[in-house]
This record gives sequence, structure tokens and C-alpha cells, in this order.
Amino acid sequence: MSLARLQKETLTNLPFYEERVDLACAFRWTARLNMHEAVANHFSLAVNDAGTQFLMNPNQVHFSRIKASDLLMIDANDPETLSGPNAPDPTAWGLHGAIHRNVRHARCVMHVHSIHATVLASLADSTLPPIDQNSAMFFNRHVVDAHYGGLAFEEEGERCSQLLVDPKVKVMVMGNHGVLVIGDTVADAFNRMFYFERAAETYIKALWTGRPLRTLSDAIAEKAASEMDDYPGQAERHLSELKAILDEQEPVYRN
Repeated sequence: MSLARLQKETLTNLPFYEERVDLACAFRWTARLNMHEAVANHFSLAVNDAGTQFLMNPNQVHFSRIKASDLLMIDANDPETLSGPNAPDPTAWGLHGAIHRNVRHARCVMHVHSIHATVLASLADSTLPPIDQNSAMFFNRHVVDAHYGGLAFEEEGERCSQLLVDPKVKVMVMGNHGVLVIGDTVADAFNRMFYFERAAETYIKALWTGRPLRTLSDAIAEKAASEMDDYPGQAERHLSELKAILDEQEPVYRN
């Protein structure tokens, strides 16, 4: 089915339709990569200038089934959010609500318990060292939360949000928990989440060998990270290609 035909057939009055499509694609591809966890984990995307109104996945729906129309519209400043008939998961509200209230530059927030990032989060030192080009992307750009306090209800969400106030920090390794990634758009956050998981996998498997690591110098790691920060269009192209595949194989995600 051509993209033009898809666009014609998916005319909708849904607010923020294209943003919904991008997010639905990210959910489905995350499931294909086996980076989801049952019906847990959550993605959100701010849709107003203040960042306090955001789209998020419905409670307890598998990532592989999420469609554009399924996404909830949440107001981070509405204390009655959990009382409504379509209330989000309480931990999603606690974590994502706090971040969207307190961290304006966190436009898109993705939290998963992906295997290798969670292994990293389980180590006594959960810092990702720059041992290859992918891991160098995150040099001085991730923070480790070493104070896990239980499920991410509102108090824990508020605490975690304070670790992301530095705009340079785009990834939070949630010690004993998983990983949380922020970005300017769905494409930006998804691309970063994908590469962090790949980098964590390389690091964990390098540790398996028991042999010394070839770690980049701080100067080269920062140089590589800065170059990747400014690399043109990769994240957008990555998501565009994933949507093209889904358009061919399961276009229902756009509904």
C-alpha cells in the first residue's frame, strides 16, 4: 500500500495525529526488538509548549497492539487523573507526570526494562564506559540513579525527575530498575533508546570475556559524543524507515 493511499485512508479528527502515529510506531517496534516487558513500561510525548500535556500508552496494553487512536491524553497538572475511567497506570502517572511537570525539555520520555540496560542497572557501578562508538554517544550524557525507592509512584517519580534537570543528560540508568530516555521528539528519544540498549549489550558482552577493556580517552569520547549530537537527520530517518516497514506489514498501527 502506498504512503499516499495510507494518508488518504487515515484521515482523522484525532488531535496530534502524526505525533500519535510516531509514538504507535515506536511502541510496536520496541516490541519487535523485545525491549518491552509484558504489559508494563511506558512512553509519553508532550504536545503543548509547557510540556505538561502529553500522550501516553493506555494501562496494561501490549506494545505490539497499540494504535494511534489508543493513546491517552494526560494533563500532568490534573490531580484527578487517576480517578477517570481511562486512567493511566499509576506508576506511569507517577514517573512521566513528574518529568513532564518538572523537566520542560523532556518532550518525549521512554522507559523500558530492556535486558542489557537493566543488567547495567543491576551492577554496583552502572555507568556506561566509552568502549566503542555507540557507548561514546552517551559520555557525559547519562546519569545513574543509585537510590531506587520502590515502584515509581508519585513521590518516587518526583525524585527521579530531579535527576534530569541538566539538558545535557538524556538517559537515566535507573539503578535496580531499568532505563529512561528523553528526547526532543519520538524519533530522537527512540533512536537514543535503541543505541543505548545496543551499547549496553556490547559492554555487558565485553565484560563476559573477562579480558581488559579498550576504553576511549575522555577527550575522544567527548569528541565522538559531540559529533553524534550534531549528526544530521539520523533519528528522523530511522523512525521514517520503521514506519515504512510497518506501513507495508501492519498498517493498522496508524488507526
